[in-house]
Amino acid sequence: MFLNDHIKVFSGCSNEPLTKAVCDYLEVPLGGAKIEKFPDGEKIIRIEDDVRGRDCFVIQSTCSPVDENLVELLIYLDCLKRASANRVTAVIPYFGYARQDRKDEGRVPITAKLVANVITAAGADRILAIDLHAQQLQGFFDIPVDHLTGELVLSKYFRDKKIENLTVVSPDVGNIKIASRYASHLGGDLAIVHKRRLSGSQVQAQELIGHVEGRNVLMCDDMITTAATICSAAALVKERGARKIYVGATHGVFAPGAVEKLNEAPVDEVVVTDTIPLSAEAGKLGKIKVLTVSAMVGEAIKRIHRNESVSSLFSAH
Repeated sequence: MFLNDHIKVFSGCSNEPLTKAVCDYLEVPLGGAKIEKFPDGEKIIRIEDDVRGRDCFVIQSTCSPVDENLVELLIYLDCLKRASANRVTAVIPYFGYARQDRKDEGRVPITAKLVANVITAAGADRILAIDLHAQQLQGFFDIPVDHLTGELVLSKYFRDKKIENLTVVSPDVGNIKIASRYASHLGGDLAIVHKRRLSGSQVQAQELIGHVEGRNVLMCDDMITTAATICSAAALVKERGARKIYVGATHGVFAPGAVEKLNEAPVDEVVVTDTIPLSAEAGKLGKIKVLTVSAMVGEAIKRIHRNESVSSLFSAH
């Protein structure tokens, strides 16, 4: 009853099933709002609940269509702020534009910082995100950021599978820290793939550091976009004698062509979370399993509302 009186959780159009699952965890009704489009494509959002003085949360992944979902989030934040909400938290399970986080050549934008600025300007008082592509993105916001990780959900799933003779393989050098944490959680060995990027969608795995012959392999990353890195690494470890190959990722982006690559790759199971709704094409691939982050997000929302520690969620992990 306390939560019902003081908290409101609203859903954007990008991930309504996740928002409903979060509301079920919190035992609160989904916030009432009507999202409509004008004939020219512009969106208008009408909040149908009284939010004056309430603690409001908007759940919206800025996944494809990225620009449309981002603008919808901004409109939602502005709408709640103008309706006199006490505090507005943008819950962004998947944060688009996260990879554009630095100037790696001349005359290019730092879009992640731009997006952080406009979200703050739209009225967000706080951010709750899951597995930002780079940790430094938290510093792009001038408001508090609570950063969750899909490792909580993925590690539990793979631990429950009780995979024997496990080697956790980092599919590239930049992923070593994540792979090391999974190896620690699951009690497996660690191996590293050295890759060379040929283009934006083509990757060649060149060398393997570590032992995978006769062992089951787990490769984990924050997201699967083109699947080029994962599939190239999977082919290499299979060639070196790996038995079963499992892949885990928080965000199943699955850009065009990714599902075909995964279908052809020597991968036995691909596990992602529901931070992004699974596309119809990806849903047809039998080797993809989706885990929910609803309990983790719901618990984080509850703790934010009660001004309790969110980081302690990971203390027992």
